[in-house]
Amino acid sequence: MHLIASRRALLLAAASATLLTACGGDAAKGAGVTADDITLGAANAPVHVVEYASATCPHCAEFHESNWEILKREYIDAGKVKFTLREFATAPPQIAVAGFQVARCAGATPEEYYTRLGAIFSQQRAILGPQTMQGAEAALVRIGQLSNLSPDEVRACIRDAAGTERVQAIMDDAQTRGVDSTPTFFVNNEKASDDFRTPDGMRRILDAALANGA
Repeated sequence: MHLIASRRALLLAAASATLLTACGGDAAKGAGVTADDITLGAANAPVHVVEYASATCPHCAEFHESNWEILKREYIDAGKVKFTLREFATAPPQIAVAGFQVARCAGATPEEYYTRLGAIFSQQRAILGPQTMQGAEAALVRIGQLSNLSPDEVRACIRDAAGTERVQAIMDDAQTRGVDSTPTFFVNNEKASDDFRTPDGMRRILDAALANGA
């Protein structure tokens, strides 16, 4: 699992690989609801999945590749699950924040947000490959253009300081909830086991949650 970059690294937008090794939080607090949540799915869906993820986390990209289509088709689109991704910044944190800013750019709807995130996860290697902010920005501009964002819009969103402040606030809150790595999943406010990262494990956990709520 990809450990979360330190608070200082995020605030300074440094390309540091410094990691948190202790959370000091209480997982029993659950995932809760935050003001910055972008949730996909029916509001009255009986199961709420919250994923803490980073745009630069390889394991998060792997989850998207292996599980997302199943999760969306069988559970979200079927009205069984609503899904929220909480934004974290793992190394390099400034690129992670930039990715989230592009996903949210120009008042994105939930559908637009998750479509853009999907593209960012799918092209994560191209984004990180140049190992520079300039190279990552060029890749993010191309992704933005696929959803009809102009290069100027993408660059303005990336440079908006509110993005760093938002992600830092989400990270600070999540540490009080016992989150110290990405991806971390909560299902109806209970932290899920790592088995959730596999398609079969995800189905088993979601089906159990649906049965408990029946």
